Amino acid sequence: MSEHDSLIPDEVAARVGTVASTATGAVVRRDWQRWAVAVKDHNPLYFDAEHARANGYADVICPPLYVQYAILGVTPIETLRVDGSSGAASGNLAFPKCPKRMAGGENTTFLRPCYDGDVITSVRTIDSIVEKAGRSGRFVLVTWKTTYTNQRAELVAEATTSMIARP
Repeated sequence: MSEHDSLIPDEVAARVGTVASTATGAVVRRDWQRWAVAVKDHNPLYFDAEHARANGYADVICPPLYVQYAILGVTPIETLRVDGSSGAASGNLAFPKCPKRMAGGENTTFLRPCYDGDVITSVRTIDSIVEKAGRSGRFVLVTWKTTYTNQRAELVAEATTSMIARP
């Protein structure tokens, strides 16, 4: 399929296998505890140090899902894209023929706990960009692989994330 027919511009297709984004952020107890309360996750491992130590941890631990939020920056509203995202984590992939975007799913494996003060670095690589056809027409499926490591270069988590772009 030529670029003229394809929903995937050649310059975007050429980015498969490249790093889309990197980000670093600190895991802060107060922030994760506020997040846990907001999402109604009252697991005592996140709040009670004695309970955490009784369960084999050195101290209270960060909720695993919070790790991806610890590294997110702040994007001013006036700089958000039409789809409402900053585009920073996705590598600002442009699909002019597919302006509508939606999350396609995420699968994360958590490998070790994070503690207050840990500094997490994420590296997101473009794994694949494919055009597909569904019941409602053609679309683009983008998949990224992300690694999260701490300041000791220990792998904390791995994630596979996908996005759907539609005409």
